[in-house]
Amino acid sequence: MSLSLRQLRIFEATARLGRLTAAADEQALSQSAASQALKELEVSLGYRLFSRNSRELVITEMGRDILPRVRDILINVERLNTPRGGGISGSFRVAASVTIASYLFAPLMADFIRQYPQVEPDLQIANTRQVIAGLEKGQAHIGLIEGPASHSQLQIIPWRSDELLVFCSQTHPLAQAGHLSVEQMSQQRWILREQGSGTREVFDRALQQVNGNVAMVMALNRQEAIKQSVKAGLGIGCLSRLAVAEELRRGELVVLQTPLQLSRQLSVVVPSDTCSNPLVQAFLHFLQLPEAAPLQTHPVASSAPISR
Repeated sequence: MSLSLRQLRIFEATARLGRLTAAADEQALSQSAASQALKELEVSLGYRLFSRNSRELVITEMGRDILPRVRDILINVERLNTPRGGGISGSFRVAASVTIASYLFAPLMADFIRQYPQVEPDLQIANTRQVIAGLEKGQAHIGLIEGPASHSQLQIIPWRSDELLVFCSQTHPLAQAGHLSVEQMSQQRWILREQGSGTREVFDRALQQVNGNVAMVMALNRQEAIKQSVKAGLGIGCLSRLAVAEELRRGELVVLQTPLQLSRQLSVVVPSDTCSNPLVQAFLHFLQLPEAAPLQTHPVASSAPISR
């Protein structure tokens, strides 16, 4: 069997990025060269890694099975570039949900890079559901999420607590009273995060717990847009205390006391093959979290299409 690092890299990149053309661009290859590398790898292994269906590539069960081992090989090859394997360096892909990316990531990563100056951070901002999906595909080394989540093949490690606040503009009729009852909630226009965000999931769960409902919702995927909409009097909002701290300090927004239980746990998400990645383990240690342990994984029967 004759395998090359180029073949393994193009296989891993195609599985991670979801498109052969994107993988070829990342690896600085032509599409034809990338396609040839995949074919040569399949011939060497003796089985298909992708099934070819019209214009799409679909990763096979065997491809999914060997992908973690291929990533281990590539990680260990990268470690050979560091004398005695002791350094922490290289690209560090972090997928973070919006609140964490906006208010926690920059100072956190600045402190981490002060300890490990050869690390090159690459931040991907998405909602919690999208962060989980990205980790499933190997598009990030680590995820930082705001919403509750569980997954059979990802490790979700509690990190720190956070609190959501319900708020309105200083000119809103509810501002002077400073509170909002369950009965009043259905009478208000709400400006909330989109479905799939951790903030929205926490809000929806809290609402269910008190048998409340909201009739009028404008869903936005940007926190600044929500704050500006609330300040303009379009409705009342719900965001992390981190997101509205400055507006509360300046008196532009007013907190409304409610019966909703809006505390939440921020979490770190790592893939099943993380135990072999010293960069990820260093970041977990930096966060004062336990190192990730190997997970018992099982091949996934369903396959996702990959575009050429």
